Amino acid sequence: MLGRKKLFEYLNRNRIVDNHTASLIEQKIEDGVSTIGSFLVEEKIFDQDSLITLAIELYKNGTLSFDEINSELSLDIDFFLKNLAANLRYEYMDLDSIDIDYRIASKAPLSQLKKYSALPIKEDEINVYIALKDPTNMLAQEGIQRVFNRKLIKIVVAEPNQIEKYLNKMELSESIKGLISEIRKELSSSASENPQESSGILKLIEIILKTAILSRASDVHIEPTENNCIVRTRIDGMLTEAFIFDKDIYPPLSSRLKLLSNMDIAERRKPQDGRFSASIMGKEYDFRISTLPIMQGESIVLRILDKSKVVIKLENLGMHPDNFTKFSQAMKVPYGIIFVTGPTGSGKTTTLYAALNAIKSIQTKIITVEDPVEYQLNLTQQTQVNEKAGLTFASALRSILRQDPDIIMIGEVRDQETLRIAIQAALTGHLVFSTLHTNDAICAVTRVLDMGIESYLVSGALVAIEAQRLVRKLCPHCKSKVNLPKTLFDQIKEHLPNKFEFYKSVGCEKCSQTGYLGREMLSEILPISEKIASLIAQGATKEELHKQALSEGFIDMFKDGVIRAASGVTTIDEILRVTKS
Repeated sequence: MLGRKKLFEYLNRNRIVDNHTASLIEQKIEDGVSTIGSFLVEEKIFDQDSLITLAIELYKNGTLSFDEINSELSLDIDFFLKNLAANLRYEYMDLDSIDIDYRIASKAPLSQLKKYSALPIKEDEINVYIALKDPTNMLAQEGIQRVFNRKLIKIVVAEPNQIEKYLNKMELSESIKGLISEIRKELSSSASENPQESSGILKLIEIILKTAILSRASDVHIEPTENNCIVRTRIDGMLTEAFIFDKDIYPPLSSRLKLLSNMDIAERRKPQDGRFSASIMGKEYDFRISTLPIMQGESIVLRILDKSKVVIKLENLGMHPDNFTKFSQAMKVPYGIIFVTGPTGSGKTTTLYAALNAIKSIQTKIITVEDPVEYQLNLTQQTQVNEKAGLTFASALRSILRQDPDIIMIGEVRDQETLRIAIQAALTGHLVFSTLHTNDAICAVTRVLDMGIESYLVSGALVAIEAQRLVRKLCPHCKSKVNLPKTLFDQIKEHLPNKFEFYKSVGCEKCSQTGYLGREMLSEILPISEKIASLIAQGATKEELHKQALSEGFIDMFKDGVIRAASGVTTIDEILRVTKS
């Protein structure tokens, strides 16, 4: 609000807007339909180039901060920074897309780098390239030049949040410097002929896994680069950097992980898979590990599986109430096939487990075929695919049908053979649940037909299709109200409820500076009514099916998402990221 007040004072002082126009803008901001920047462009007071020039002037004279330029003037921060860099005659760098050489930073005290919010990136024979959080701060430039007094410093413009993030990563790496030194001593010691036997490496692995679990990560990625060994974790579906080590730590780390997983530590030319269990903070976890040869060594990915994790109840998945009712009704039919669709990592398996958990009973025989079995369900017979032994989805499904099941769950339909057996099972008195990789519910119909199944079989077997995505939920501790640019507001206004309020992500200690905490499901359910079944049998187009579905009350994922964003659960940017990509 302070930034807005200062901006209005500047515009008034320079006779760009008068008091009447200022109050008009304020009203539009209150109504949530505009920002100052959007209004200035829409009313042709400024064009886009002039707005950038204004933003640079306001930043350089200290009127607005980076965040205020983003929120009040509706300028994309990367676009603004590129123009600011050109204006200051500095180079612009996206820090997430380059390999930072952390050996340069190790030459300076971390306390000094944090004091000046300065991040060394690379060096040549004459210069050290430094990204400054405030590239116009001359005191910071002079201070950092004294730290690197043997070379000239070259200022680089970069996103302030990125600079902060990498300085925090360096601080975390600094905290385990003692352990890294211990590992290096063990590696150079003649007593340690097997590097993977190093006790320091075991401690490092425990720290990596503990940090990942505490930050609610689902996967850990260990990747060698030309200069470093980078450890990234996937939190709420997004990768974030957790640790950065020097390259010499990577070989003993990868060898020890392979040893834990019963892999061949000498084999670096082909991919390997394995798993191991470990007790972290007094709790048992399974870790599924995969290696892949890359240019710099091997990429290692660990999937974290919590043995004590309970299956979520269907009503707690976060479906729209109308969609939950439709899905619950579909599960009550005696036979047919229900597809759950979405990309990898969209929570399809969680939905299937929740559905099976809701309908399991002593009276029903439920058999699943999965690759792999992630969690064990009571009253359910679970089979794991083993292609080396000849147990594929199709062969397992044939055997399952001889086991007199009532309900069958197929982890994924990957080929026509599996799909045909599943549809025949659905037509002969079994309720079948399975997953497909499609963008939305209606696309699943065309995908099944494209896989070579006759339209009359598809129309007779399908009961319902549920499509889903996972969106990150805003951190309730730090989220901040925001008004949308008019162009974006116009794009979504037809889906908005009567009362709406939009928020943006900020970042705090509780959410590890991401601005998000946890995830929620967006979904759309297409029940196959008699009319839709008839259209499928007639070979109707996707557009015809969509039109009929809308007439029957179909709520698509985008509308579901807009409703969540309007109620402050997530951001509109997050909805656009998962539904429009």
